[in-house]
This record gives sequence, structure tokens and C-alpha cells, in this order.
Amino acid sequence: MCCSRVSKARVLFLAATPVILDQLLLVNQNHVLKQTFTTIASSNTSYIQDALWNHCALFRKSLYFSQNTGIHSFISLQNIYPKGFLGTSMQSRLGLSSSVSQVTSEKPTGDGLASDNAPTARDAMMIQKILKSHENSTELPSVLDKCNIQLTEDLVMNVLRRHRSDWKPALSFFNWASMQNDYKHGSRAYNEMLDILGRMKQIRLMRQTFDEIPRDIDPSIINDKTFAILMNRYAGTHKVQEAIEIFYKRREYGFELDMIGFQTLLMSLCRYKHVEEAEALFLQKQDEFPPVIKSRNIILNGWCVLGSLHDTKRVWNDIISSGCKPDLFTYGIFINALTKAGKLGSAVNLFTSMWKKGCNPDVTICNCIIDALCFKKRIPQALEIFSEMNERGCLPDVATYNSLIKHLCKIRRVQKVHELLDEMEQKGCLPNTRTYSYILKTMEKPEEVSVLLLRMERAGCRIDADTYNLILNLYLHWNYQHGVRSVWAEMKSSGLGPDQRSYTVRIHRLHSQGKLDEALQFYSEMRSKGMTPEPRTRLLVKAIHLNREKQDNSSHNSNNDAKKMNFQVNSHKNSS
Repeated sequence: MCCSRVSKARVLFLAATPVILDQLLLVNQNHVLKQTFTTIASSNTSYIQDALWNHCALFRKSLYFSQNTGIHSFISLQNIYPKGFLGTSMQSRLGLSSSVSQVTSEKPTGDGLASDNAPTARDAMMIQKILKSHENSTELPSVLDKCNIQLTEDLVMNVLRRHRSDWKPALSFFNWASMQNDYKHGSRAYNEMLDILGRMKQIRLMRQTFDEIPRDIDPSIINDKTFAILMNRYAGTHKVQEAIEIFYKRREYGFELDMIGFQTLLMSLCRYKHVEEAEALFLQKQDEFPPVIKSRNIILNGWCVLGSLHDTKRVWNDIISSGCKPDLFTYGIFINALTKAGKLGSAVNLFTSMWKKGCNPDVTICNCIIDALCFKKRIPQALEIFSEMNERGCLPDVATYNSLIKHLCKIRRVQKVHELLDEMEQKGCLPNTRTYSYILKTMEKPEEVSVLLLRMERAGCRIDADTYNLILNLYLHWNYQHGVRSVWAEMKSSGLGPDQRSYTVRIHRLHSQGKLDEALQFYSEMRSKGMTPEPRTRLLVKAIHLNREKQDNSSHNSNNDAKKMNFQVNSHKNSS
């Protein structure tokens, strides 16, 4: 979707609601988003501000449709799913992360988390410190009672967001807050807590929390977003039947079994590779939910992401033979599938035929072809298409630049990379965290990282969890201990970690440096936070313990041999 397609009248009409924020975030129109947000920011409407934060916070994951392709923004969700579908947590969570940094920079706070005011942020930081210092302590409730803090849902949300990767203190605080007489959790707090538990694979606790939501006080406390979170997290733990049951449970709570909810379910299943089950459900329920092209696109893309060209072709042919006219995004998904399968020639032919048929490819399809050409080291041809895009009125977006920058970084074309970076800023297509991450990977010393981070700050681009982990890995590789400590502390204060990846890379690096005690210490801390170690990490820790047992046994045997020899010597002296 090009910027020219968003009329000013439409922007102004939607500016009073968070819907436009969804749309612009999802299509990478950062400069339009910035203008729109500036227009509505002065209203100081908490509903809009909260919606903006929710979208930004949930856009931390890379786009589901392209998570395995290396393309940052391949398919824009609002063009695949029906109107209104994007308002739920699930769609935002599966959205692209490119615009988060630019939007959150509109309301910066010292701790890196958005909040309505500075006192809320200060109170949240104080509670965060209490939770850290009294972890697993029975005294926690009494310590929190003594804080004399006026609880609001904004404050609770701020605290919970600081513990996205640490469910135990988040749940302890959530439960304590629910017991306070002058405060009751709203739908935002419940949804945030459910999502934290689900993301940390605490499914039993997630369901228990859901079942304990007091519907009698406020029936609207459970909403579409709640069901979207539950379906997504059940699918994420491969509990397919439970995800389906949650969809049908909507009726018990007064919600319709509508197309939007059904497509949310299909998307959740496909996201976690249960495409076969999703397609079976789609075919089984065609009488109840007509097989519209947007539902078909979900299944088509599910097979594409799964890497099955055979099944992708089968669904593509089914669409063609069904008489259901493929849209621009159907073409885009199929072109993506062809490029992933190494059928670049076929993809380019289909791409060029679209121009000839008058079905002009949009920026996302151009990005797919550019990225595939770059991957095959056909960068000159990719740059040629990049130039043609402007001529044909299809403006490049941040994903276009990211594809080129990514591959140019790999071949060390640093000068060209910085030319593109300058061009992005000049055209108002601001770089995102992914842009800077590609460049960070080319860094060779800490000083270079500092310079790039300053540029990120000037551009209003905030560091996300992936970037923190990348910087941590670099500092560990260089054995730059001051930087390691700083990044670790920043991750804690921002609520973006340390996560399972942070602990994994640090444990393995410490092991490679022979610092076994520290490695075991971080492993213990990781387990205490409820994080599941990778199999390779378990093997590494097991090997450390086995080696220590062997050393202890060897030392014990050596001591016994020495005692035996001393006894023999003494016996010989006495006999003499």
C-alpha cells in the first residue's frame, strides 16, 4: 500500500480512533503515522494513547507471514483480513515491528516504557525493584502494602510490561493488586497477564486466571482481545483442540461466532505450523463460514511459511478453480512461496506478467522479489527493480531498504549501506530496529556500536529485545564486560529482558571462557524465572556437573592412595 493511496480525507476521518494507527503501522507508512499521531496527540485522550501503546507494545514480533523469509514486511494484514479484524491483540501481535520505535518515541520516558505521566513510571519502577528484591519471599504482600501507592490500571499495566519475560513476579503483583479494596482489574490488565502467562508456556495458570475473571462485576471485562490471546497461546503450545474450543466458548460469554474470530483462529493455528488442522477446519466449516479469499489467503500463506510448495500450489490451484478471484495478496503469497522454494525464475516471470496484465504489484511484492534476488547475490538486478519502483509510482518502504541493506552488509558494501541509510532519512522513511540490527552485525569494536546507537536515538528509534540480545552477543564476543553489564541492566529496567535468549548466549559464552561457576549461576537464575532452557544448554550444564563429579572422584581416590602409601611407609619405619 503506497502512501498516495491513503487520502487526506480518510486520514482525518480516522484520526480520532486507533484504527488508523493499526493501518499505518501495518503498512509501514511511518511518516503518515507520525503526522496522524501529531494530529491526535493534543487531544490527550487516554483511550487513543492507550490503544497506541498497546499496538506498539504488541508489534515487537516480526511479521508472521514472513518470519521465515527474511523479508520484514511482506504481506500487510489489513489487506488479508476483513475490516475490524486488526483491532484485536492477536492481529497486532502478528503484525510487523518496523513502526514501533518511531511511534513510541513520540512519548518517551526515562525508563523506556510509555506511561501517561512521570509519577506512574516512578511508581512502576519502585514496584519493580520491590518485586526483584523480594522474589519468592512471603513478605512481598506486606512490603507492597506499606508502599501506600494508589493503584490504577495504567500503573498495573506499566508494572506488568516490565515483567513480560518474568511471569512469577508479574503474577505475584497481579494477584496482590486484585486483593486491594480500592482497585479492580480491568480488561487491559487481565489480557496482559493472560498473554504473559501464555507466552511463558504457563498454560494451566493462564486458564485458571481466565476462569477466575469476575464477569458478574463487569461483563465487558472479557472481550474479543481476550479470546484472541487465548487462541494464540493455546496454538503456541500445540494445544489445537483447546484453541478450537476457546473459539466456540465465545458463545458462553455472549459473543458471536463471527468470521473475524474464525479467521483469528485459523491464523493462530497457521502461525504455529498447524496448517493441516487449520485447512481441515476451514473446509469443514464452509457452510458456517463462507470460503472468502481472505480466509483462503490465510491457509495459502500457512503452507508458504511452512515451506511446502506442493501444498501451496495445491491451494493456489484450488483458488483459481473455485472461481474465487485471487487478489493482490494471493499473488504476493504465491510469489513468496516460489522464491522460498528456489523457483526464482518462475517468481520473476509471474512478477513481470503482473505488470503486463495491469495488475500492478505493490511494494510488498516488489520487496519479496528484491529480497530473493539479493539472496541469490543478484544485487544489481535487485537495485534495478528498486529504481523502477519509483518510476512506476510504487514508493519503497522501510522493508525495501532493509532487504538491500541486509545483503549489502553481508558483502561489506558499507559505503552503499550508509548512502541508503541517508536516503531513507531524507525521504522520511525512517529506519527501524531491524535496519540498525543489520548494520550492528558488521561492527568490529564497541566504539562503533556506540556511534550507531546515538544515530538510532537521534532518529527516535528505540531498542527492542532482539537488538538488546544482538548487542549483548557482540559485547560478549569482544569480552567487553562493562558493556555486558550495562546492556543486562538496561534490559531489566526496560522490561525487555533478559529473556531466554539472553541467558542462553551468556551461559554458553561463560562456558567457552572457562567461567563454569558463573555459567551455572546464570543457569540457576534462568530456571528460577520459569524459563525453559534449550536442549544444548541442558547438555552443556550436564557435562559441567559430570566433569566435576569425575574430578571429585579422582581427587578422592588420590587422597586414599596417598594415605595408604603413608601408612605403608610408617609401618616399615616402625618395623625397622
